[in-house]
Amino acid sequence: MITIKNVSKIFKQKTALHSFSLTAEDGECIVLCGGNGAGKSTLLQIIAGISPPGDGTVLINQVDIKGNRKQYVSLIGYMPDEFFAQESLSVIEFLTFYGTFRKVAQPRIMEVIDTLGLEAKRDEMIKHLSKGMRQRLLFGQAWLAAPAVLILDEPTNGLDPYWIDVFIELLNKIKQSGTTIIFSTHMMDVAAEVADQVIFMENGRMIEAIRNDHVNTKQFMVDLLNRYRK
Repeated sequence: MITIKNVSKIFKQKTALHSFSLTAEDGECIVLCGGNGAGKSTLLQIIAGISPPGDGTVLINQVDIKGNRKQYVSLIGYMPDEFFAQESLSVIEFLTFYGTFRKVAQPRIMEVIDTLGLEAKRDEMIKHLSKGMRQRLLFGQAWLAAPAVLILDEPTNGLDPYWIDVFIELLNKIKQSGTTIIFSTHMMDVAAEVADQVIFMENGRMIEAIRNDHVNTKQFMVDLLNRYRK
């Protein structure tokens, strides 16, 4: 579903990504880990079609954004790490706005609102929402059209423990439906619960790729934490 071949990116004479390659199958979850400046967000923005690569190729289901941007974008849902929206919009207005572009029917919008625990806030303006509610709403717009690929940048930021657990369960269900997921996180417990492959990045390079056999989640989390702290 995702094919990344020798992708690089340079910002102001600084290399953010060094000839990065990666593949992800249908229904597979890839988690990117690493410190600030590792290149995680840059890679996700390139996959999402927001930032063009300096060199290399990114394909989603064999579609290259350079040849067919409209089809490429229709296959993905993207959640940035920061919330940029008109804060005077209500929850329902915000999701309806995005739903219009993706031709999403109103019942699906209401389903997403309900699943993300925002039904009591559907008419609340965004500026009155808590950080966690904003984060769930931001995820909702990415998931709204049930895309083939979900691209999420630090999706658990601001979520309390209850909603982190709900989020893990939801991602596993989405993955089982055949959606390919790639996201970044600093939370090794989330990575251990959801990831099929964990990619550790540093200075724009992949330094280690670890497969998750989903046999002993707690031990896998400990292994990830030990690697992350090095």
